[in-house]
Amino acid sequence: MSTTEFEIEGLRTDEDLRAVMNAIQDLPCISHSEVDVATGRATIEHTDMLSEGEIRAAVEEAGFNTR
Repeated sequence: MSTTEFEIEGLRTDEDLRAVMNAIQDLPCISHSEVDVATGRATIEHTDMLSEGEIRAAVEEAGFNTR
């Protein structure tokens, strides 16, 4: 199991959080994910079949920048 951590820019509301969580949870091979609206910090546990780039791409498709 791998853990990927990064920051998401522009999270301000519960609606933003739902959009990001839906994007992440729609990906295959996710076992656990947490996103903190206050800090923008995302922590995602996933199998090695999913890359960090794929996770970031899903968040960016939902309309948020990652760093």
